[in-house]
Amino acid sequence: MEWTDEIIARLRQLWDEGLSTAEIGRRLNISKNSVVGKAHRLDLPARPSPIRRDISGARPSRPAPARVTGPTLPSLAIAAEPVPVMPHVTAAPAGGASTVAAVRTAPPRPTLVASRPPPPPRAVARVPACCWPIGEPGTPSFRFCGDPAMNGKPYCQPHAEIAYVRVRDRREDVA
Repeated sequence: MEWTDEIIARLRQLWDEGLSTAEIGRRLNISKNSVVGKAHRLDLPARPSPIRRDISGARPSRPAPARVTGPTLPSLAIAAEPVPVMPHVTAAPAGGASTVAAVRTAPPRPTLVASRPPPPPRAVARVPACCWPIGEPGTPSFRFCGDPAMNGKPYCQPHAEIAYVRVRDRREDVA
């Protein structure tokens, strides 16, 4: 759409009358978003929100929730014994005996105190299960088949035979 001076003047007039952007769009035969965009580019005064707010019957604001005091994360326990750093062995001097540089100890590493026992190890190989629905969804008796699925298919052998039907050629029906 091309914004001519005449259309812009009409937009300004309707805007000053306080019509909604949708109504201005209907009267100018353009979209509401076109009106909003052009009004913004023309820097027309902002409109009041179309959402009606009842100031007299406004709900009282809720008090802010109480802040949590004290620790919010599990405490860190310090490792009891320092972890030694590998000794540095220098090349043997002329005397033939190697010298060992001073052994430094690394600063103790904090470890996280576990709040729960670790989960049991997961099975290494998982066999895909048949996803054929059995029963009416939403009822307590609804479940999935669960038998081992065929390789590369989501269903077991009997359900795959139902789900994957070979398309017959119409020429076979003629004979």
